[in-house]
Amino acid sequence: MITLQNADIQATIHPKGAELVSLILLASELEFMWQGDPAFWSKHSPVLFPIVGGLKDNTYYCNDKAYHLPRHGFAREKTFAVEQQQSDSVTFLLTHDESTLSVYPFEFAFRVRYALLNNQLQVSYMVENPGSDTLWFSVGAHPAFKVPLLEGTQYNDYVLSFNQSEDWARWPLTPEGMVEKMPVVLVKQATDLPLSKELFYEDALVFKNYRSDSVVLHTPKSPHSLRFDFPGFPYLGIWAAKNADFVCIEPWCGIADSVDHTQDITQKEGIISLATKEHFERTWTVTLG
Repeated sequence: MITLQNADIQATIHPKGAELVSLILLASELEFMWQGDPAFWSKHSPVLFPIVGGLKDNTYYCNDKAYHLPRHGFAREKTFAVEQQQSDSVTFLLTHDESTLSVYPFEFAFRVRYALLNNQLQVSYMVENPGSDTLWFSVGAHPAFKVPLLEGTQYNDYVLSFNQSEDWARWPLTPEGMVEKMPVVLVKQATDLPLSKELFYEDALVFKNYRSDSVVLHTPKSPHSLRFDFPGFPYLGIWAAKNADFVCIEPWCGIADSVDHTQDITQKEGIISLATKEHFERTWTVTLG
């Protein structure tokens, strides 16, 4: 485990999956991350790479050859190297090797950087293409925040408040995790999405075509909250395991296959193409209060 700390917050990250496992506001000693109860869901904040969501039949085609990847890809199960570390920042690195090339025929350098700034954690995903062929990939976040945050409050007390009023239409998922053809309107012209455990009984809420790039998790019954900023991420998932005391706020550059997808990776919705020697970067932040 690697622990970062400044005067305001402390973050702990596991090199396996470069996964954030703890985020504490020091003044109150309040833990904001879900602690991974295996009775519900044992992870904390997996990193999604080189795909987001599931593939149709767990299969994609590249140059007419079939390859197989599990949901959300392999990065979350790989041990990253620590490339750089200071008291308030760390950069993890994952590169291609024989095991990745057998299921994902692309050369890559994938970095995950965590940095503290006052009461904010900044998380950056950086992808480089060291190879001579185009790199096709998706990347995304899956952090689970503890709800309720504070004793004396209940799950249903909490609200997700976005910074833009939206027609929030979810894209339903099949039992196999594929995206259906048509969305279902959840709420119209609203900034607030009240939390309830029943909200996730039909799997994740998957959103596209929104304008918001920031959301606050809060309750009027507590002074504590978190603000989550996700500029530049075109897809968003909100999820919790059934009846679990957390909510995942998941900004994605990529999305699960649709039910009618051709399985050609170059035609996959949301897929990113990176030419040789090019660089891609996205950052999300969480601010504790």
